[in-house]
Amino acid sequence: MGSLVLAVGLWLRLDPNTVSLLGEGGPDTFFIGVYILIAAGGLVMLVGFFGCCGAVRESQCLLGLFFACLLVIFGAEVAAGVFGFINKDKIIEEIKNFYNESAKDNNNNNATVQSYHTILNCCGSSATGPTLCPDIVTNKKCDVAIEEFFNSKLFIVGYVGIGIAGVMIIGMIFSMVLCCAIRNSREVI
Repeated sequence: MGSLVLAVGLWLRLDPNTVSLLGEGGPDTFFIGVYILIAAGGLVMLVGFFGCCGAVRESQCLLGLFFACLLVIFGAEVAAGVFGFINKDKIIEEIKNFYNESAKDNNNNNATVQSYHTILNCCGSSATGPTLCPDIVTNKKCDVAIEEFFNSKLFIVGYVGIGIAGVMIIGMIFSMVLCCAIRNSREVI
């Protein structure tokens, strides 16, 4: 599960479409969320390794630590999910503002604005007014296209998060059951 979280975080950070749309100077809120995903994925992988070691060695201490770490990570993921859900509109608005500022500053001649037009198949926005997009034949405004693009990515992240939360709950239950079984078997001896 940790590798899945890490993969989703890396996908959002390194996806060619996202990178060309946001560049390195894009909205900080989006990148903060992505970096949290990457860190959480690495941490879950490490905790999973210690959980496996605890199960193999039948160590109550390692299994208890595994449970505690999963509980903390689960809480952090829930908090990050709530943060993302609450700030979803703010993130999309920051990306729209980033596009509008790029379009105003450079009159559509820079790579950032061109990548929005090409990748999202859109032209101009309500804030920038009519713009010339010689390569694109569409009536879709970039405001609408940006919202559709990032909403689709947020749904994928949400579904993956729900699946991972379910697996983490199962992992916590099994770690406590195994820990109790180890304690009971030692008491019998």
